[in-house]
Order: sequence, then structure tokens, then C-alpha cells
Amino acid sequence: MMTLLSLVLFVALAGALAFKGVSLKVWLGSWVVLWLVLTLSGAMAWWLAIITLIGAVAMVLALIPSVRQRWISQPFMRYLNKALPPMSATEREALEAGEPWWEAQLFAGKPQWNKLLSFNYTTLTEREQQFLDNEVETVCNMVNDWKIDFELMDLPEDVWRYLRENRFFAMLIDEDHGGLGFSAYAQSAVVTKLATHSGALATTVMVPNSLGPGELLLKYGTEAQKEKWLPGLVDGSEIPCFGLTGPEVGSDATALPDTGVVCKGEFNGEQVVGVRLNFSKRWITLAPVATVIGLAFKMSDPEGLIDPERRDYGITCALVPADTQGISIGRRHYPGSSFMNGPILGQDVFIPLDYLIGGIDKAGQGWRMLVECLSAGRGISLPALSTAASQKSYRAVTAYSRIRRQFRMPIGRFEGVQEALARIAGNSYLLESCRALTASAVDHLIPSVVTTIAKYHMTEMMRSVVNDSMDIMGGRAVQQGPRNPIALGYRVIPVAITVEGANILTRSLMIFGQGAIRCHPYLLKEMEAANSRDITAFDKLLSQHIGTAVNRAGRSLVLGLFGSRWLKAPVQGPTARYFQQIEQLSSALFIASDVAMATLGGSLKRREKLSARLGDTLSHLYLASSALKHYHSEGDGDKDELLHLDWAVQHSLAEAAKGLEGFIRNHPSKGVALLLRVLIFPRGNRYQPPSDKLGGKLAEKSISQSSFRERLTHLTFAPAEQSDPVNQLERAFGLCIKAEPAYERLLKALAKQQVSGATFIDRLQDAVAKQVLTQEEATLVEEYDNERFEALLTDDFDPAYLKGDFGVENTEQQLANTLTRQRVE
Repeated sequence: MMTLLSLVLFVALAGALAFKGVSLKVWLGSWVVLWLVLTLSGAMAWWLAIITLIGAVAMVLALIPSVRQRWISQPFMRYLNKALPPMSATEREALEAGEPWWEAQLFAGKPQWNKLLSFNYTTLTEREQQFLDNEVETVCNMVNDWKIDFELMDLPEDVWRYLRENRFFAMLIDEDHGGLGFSAYAQSAVVTKLATHSGALATTVMVPNSLGPGELLLKYGTEAQKEKWLPGLVDGSEIPCFGLTGPEVGSDATALPDTGVVCKGEFNGEQVVGVRLNFSKRWITLAPVATVIGLAFKMSDPEGLIDPERRDYGITCALVPADTQGISIGRRHYPGSSFMNGPILGQDVFIPLDYLIGGIDKAGQGWRMLVECLSAGRGISLPALSTAASQKSYRAVTAYSRIRRQFRMPIGRFEGVQEALARIAGNSYLLESCRALTASAVDHLIPSVVTTIAKYHMTEMMRSVVNDSMDIMGGRAVQQGPRNPIALGYRVIPVAITVEGANILTRSLMIFGQGAIRCHPYLLKEMEAANSRDITAFDKLLSQHIGTAVNRAGRSLVLGLFGSRWLKAPVQGPTARYFQQIEQLSSALFIASDVAMATLGGSLKRREKLSARLGDTLSHLYLASSALKHYHSEGDGDKDELLHLDWAVQHSLAEAAKGLEGFIRNHPSKGVALLLRVLIFPRGNRYQPPSDKLGGKLAEKSISQSSFRERLTHLTFAPAEQSDPVNQLERAFGLCIKAEPAYERLLKALAKQQVSGATFIDRLQDAVAKQVLTQEEATLVEEYDNERFEALLTDDFDPAYLKGDFGVENTEQQLANTLTRQRVE
């Protein structure tokens, strides 16, 4: 019995020391004291005394630098150099681009919450707010998305002109160069509002303000290049595009087949040294109307004309006028939306060296330029599109769910519909939270991983929201036309899913592949020390790494056994528990990642499903953090917002735990999997998705009017046009809230045959006569029912119109609607 007690005391001591993360000297001192006490008291068996003494001797030896380096650090350094595959230049540039941010805190296993809670969102300046309220409103009112997509297949010329004149294409260009100089947060707000009304309009505006010549010039261009090109980009006389992808190359830049060979050629009547380009680009947004083209290509100098010692330069970027001889553009792709997108071909295109962005000094640095610009763009444009789809869907579908009835009950009160409504509401909250936090982060730095997280998960949440919206609205969302608020957005979901790296690639290779090295507190530094054979630096880093790993393993085990409720949360109140749970899963992620890299080594790069699951855990911890940040910055104390937060965080925590569970279950080593299960889920996975009860409350709240509903969808454009489908639904929704009590009494009276009449008007009059309704109530019910019916109708067209005769007026449509109304009554 005493031996068992001694063993328990040693295990408890180890767990406490590991949890606290004390130094090895404290470990040794505590270990020796307990060993002496138990040995001298006779409470410890001889075999346990020997084992624990051996542990103490090992600690003593580990404290001697020369011994530690020879027997621990050097073998580990050899293993690291052997286990990790050589890193390509493009991989290194991708890793070095940008900076770790809050994601590094989550990955490190013990987030410092004050860094997140004290982080300030970017706020719109007065000028930015005015632009959003005036210029953005004006251009949205100039656009009819159905006509753009079905009739014109392009923005109207007056819209193009307005965009140019009001510098929509120069939001990211600073004021010193004549641009608007908007923050990333402001650009995100502008694109979001545009996208709630027209996908083609938003895409046209966002591309020049994302990866494009403007940003590349500002960051890397020479002064002469800025002076030449920026004025035209600002006033819209130059329309830019950037050619990267092609038939043979998407996300793998090393496979770029487009070439640029340094040679002598004729330019403006003179023989100069330049670059002869041959390229084939596809899927390039704005290409058909572009006047200046950014190009990425592999540059070589076989004759050594630039530098006799250098032949291969690698990926390089150039800025080329679209009318340069040998370039062919103008044809179009059709990606499901009417924004300009098309191919660019170049055959024997000769350009001078000063067309290279940044000049000769930047030759070969193109991939780093692109990665840094793509990272920022992922944090602005695609999150904005995703948030726009959710905000518009939230408004339209919740209103529809309240006014659409089946079996005399709003469909929003059927449990099956409520399940989808809860996902729409919860995901919409996550999307707005992540948009605000990530765009604000881009204003302070170039986050290396969170923008990739935002791109993948926000576009996937958008897909979920729009799919749920289609399911709820059914035939109302299937029949396309001006009355349909969802169908056009549904058609272009694949664009956001595939742009800047298809989502399969983003999830399986990029998030954890990049995050594991950039966010890990020691790994990248260890790799560099091992590569340079610096044993002193490597030994120091490895010692810190092992100490941190022991701490995180101890924390994960203790928290898994006893729960996280006794962890100190940065706040008090209903959200405190969520901070504790995120911290627990953060520790679990660190130890799972360390074990993954230690046991799988370089093969982890090829085990995409395993790395994707760890990436899912990191991503959902970031999403949960963003929701908590949003609540405490924007809506602390709002009960409606807390309901959305509860669903959002519980969903994200369950998904984060699911990623760890899937990684453990599918680890190729059963022994390692067992160890991880003991350390992470010793009592099983206790993180569950939001309950049906919570989902039902959230769904009911979403179909009710509230100030929070307005705040959550604050960037949704409200057109002046009364026939706009969202306007129609909102008007009917507003009247429903007022008229519903009287409307319900009328329906009950009809069901009990207490009221009769041949038409709806006759029944209303009978209800007034029998005092079921007052005259004022009957008037309100009639007004509401007219709006409700109008909002439920779908479009029908003259056959000539569908064949392309857009001058035909659909007078028959209006007559058909009127007749249908009479039949219903």
C-alpha cells in the first residue's frame, strides 16, 4: 500500500511540475526531496527507489551542457536534418513571407489573452465612412445585378465610368500617389457592401485592390515605375490585371511554364538588353479590359548579359502594356458570373529590363512578392465576399422563414428548418467576427497564416450558409430572375472556393504546412541551427522546446482529467468558460503537432489528411477566438449577440476537437495514437456541437426583429428600388411582426369556420363584422398579406426575352401575378 502511495506521489509531483512548466533544476530539487523523504521513512520499495534515482541522475546529466549536447542535442540535430526534406526556394519564400500573429499564440499552447482582447479593431475614418455611405451607395443603386448577369454580361458603361472617376480601383494606393489610401478594414467594408448587391461589381472592384500591379508597384516598384503607372491606375485610365495561373500551373509555382529569356532586341528603334517572354495565362480577372498586365514568369539569362556569374533567376514579375506586340487578349471566360475574366497569350514579347517590377534588383524575387501580396489579399477580398453572402442570406432567409407558412405555421418554426437557420445565424456571426479581426490585423502586419485560415474557412462557411438558404427557400430560390435574392450568389460560390488556391489545397497543404513551422515557437529556429550545424544554438533551442513540450503535455493531461474550469480566464461572466476550453485545446494542439512532427517527420508533408485535421484544429481555435473578441469589443452584454456567440464558439470548439480526434484515430502508429489519446482525451472527447435547444433558440431569435439583427447585417446594401427582392422580403417581414397577432386570429377563425367568404377581402370583412378583428387590424392584415404574397412570387418570362430579345416587356408576367392573386383569394 505504501509503495502504491509512493508511486502516486511521484506521478502527482511529475504532473504538477509539468503543468507549472518549471525549470529542470526545480524538477531535480523537488524530485530529490521527495525521494529522500520517502526513502528515509521506509515508505518506498527498493525497485521504485532505484528507478526514481535513475531519473534524478538523468536530470543531473541533462544539466551539464557538454553531456546534453553529445547525448541528446547532436542525435536530435542529425535526426532533424535527415527527417525533414530539403526545402525548395519557393517553400522558403512562402514561409518567410508575412509574420505570425494570434495564430502563433494558439499554436504555442498557452495563449496570452491580453494580446487579443487589447487588440484594437481598425475603425473607419470619417472619409472612409462617407465613401461607404455615398459613393458605394450611389454605384450600387446604378446596378441591376440580374441585367448585368443575364442581359449585358458586363457592367454598364456609366458604372465603369463612375468607378474610374471615383477611384474605386485605387483604394489601396496611398494618398501621396493620388489614391484613396483606405485601410484594409475599409476596403473590406466596401467590397462586402458591394457584394451584397452585385458579385460582378464587387469582383471588378476588389481585384485591382488585391493582387495586382498597384500593390506590387507600391511595395516593390522603382520610383520611375510608380511615376509612370500609378497616376493612370488612380484615375482609372489604366485598368490592371495580373497573370499568374495557366493551363499547367495553379498553386505550384515551381511548375510555371512561362518563360522570360534575357537577350538583346529592338525597343523604340534601339538595340537594348531586355527579356523575351512566352506565356499562356488563363482565368485572369479583368484581362479582357486590361490596359496594363502584371506577369509572373521564370527568368533566365543564358548568355550572362546581366551578370556573367548568374544564369537562372527564377520567378520574376514584370509590368507590361497590354498593347505590346505579341500579346493577345480580349476573349473571355465565363466563370458563372459576368465579371471580366479571360486568357492572356504572349508569343515572342520583347520588353526592356525596366519593365521588371523593382528593376534588375528584384529579378528572381517574384514569388516572395506574390506570396506577400496574396496573403494580404486573402485577408480582405475573399472574406469580404463570404461575409456579404452570409449577411444578405441572413436577412433574406430569416424574413422568408417568418412570412412563408405551411400548415398555418411559419416555416421558421419547424425544427428541420430551425436546424438550418441556426447554422446560417451562427456562421454569419463567425464570418463577420473573422472578417473584422483579420482585416484589422492586415492593417498592422502581414499575417502569415490567419489569412489562409480566413480564405478557406470563410469561403466554406459561405458555401454552407448559401446552401442552407437554398434548402429553406426551395423553389423560391431555384427560379432565377430579378426577384431571386440568392441564385446569382449561389452560382459564383465556386469562384471564391477556387481562387488563390483551391480549398482542398488550402486545407490539406497550406494551413498546417505553413502554420506548423511559422507558428511553432522553436521549430523554424531549430531547423536553421541544424542546417548551419550550430550545436550551441540548437542545444539551447532544443532544451527550451523539450521543456515547453513537457509543460504542454502535462497541461493537456491534467486538463483532460480534471477539466479546465479552474484555469484563470481573462474575463468573468458567461464567456469565461470558452476561454478556458480554447486554452485546453491549444495545449492539446501543441503536443499533437510536436508528436506528429517527431514521429512522421518529412512524411507529414505527404500525409495531407492528417495535417489537414491539425490545421482544422488551429483554424477553429482562431475562429472561436475571433467570435469572443467580437463579442467583448462590440456587443458585451447583448443577450441576442450572446446567443449567436454561444452557437458559434460551441460549434468551433467541437470542430477543433473533431480535428484532434480524427488525427489521433488515423495516426499510422497505434502506440503513438494511444499515447495521444491518453494525453489529450483521457476521459474521451467531451466537446460537442451546439444542442438542439440552443439551435432552436437561435433560430427563433433570427426570425425576430432586433437591433442585433441590424448590426450583424449592417453592410447589406438596401436598394432604393422597391422591387428589389430583399427589400420586398424586409417590408413583408416588418409588417408581419406588426400584423401577426391579428393574422393568427384570422387563420384560427377560418380553421374553425367562424369566418367565411369567397375571397380574402370577403373574409376580412366578415371577420370585422363578427368582431374577430377590428377595422384597423383588418387594414393592417390586408396590407401585410399583399406584401407577403408579392414577396413569395417568382419570375416568369416571355419566351422571346429568354432567347435574347431583351426589349420585350413582361406585361404578361404582371397580369399572371394578378390572376394568381385572385385565384388564391
